[in-house]
Amino acid sequence: MSEAGELTVTLLRYGFLVLLWILVLSTVSALRRDLVVGQRNKTGTPTAREARKNPELLQETPPPRIQAHQLVVTEGPLAGTTLDLTSSPILLGRAQEATLVLEDDYASGRHARLFPQGSRWFVEDLGSTNGTFLAGSQLTRALPVEPGVPIRIGKTVIELRP
Repeated sequence: MSEAGELTVTLLRYGFLVLLWILVLSTVSALRRDLVVGQRNKTGTPTAREARKNPELLQETPPPRIQAHQLVVTEGPLAGTTLDLTSSPILLGRAQEATLVLEDDYASGRHARLFPQGSRWFVEDLGSTNGTFLAGSQLTRALPVEPGVPIRIGKTVIELRP
């Protein structure tokens, strides 16, 4: 092979290596952007520095949270059914051992669970086939439930009430 041919092959190899590194770095950059590395939602009281810069942060107080005391079925075969909320979790599904046995063909045996944590109630899907929806969005993890927000399991809709 001639010297010009070897130089061309070497340049092509280096060019390919550069393109490969550009692809790797752009992939890492996209992943970092998607995962929002290092950023979190601010919660709780502001720091002293934030309070000095924005005094209005200290004046705002959140409204008192309404406590839920009942679970009400608003739509579906069991519409009108109510359950009093205690400190124990509520299993929802078609299985006979469920706290609220759903007569719904779209519900799994052990479909979802409502559980208290502190002063709030949370709902989580237990790996059901058709999913559990909180305010129209499908659950992918346990989320807090506010009173009056609909939880849909198949054709059944339930709400927490004060």
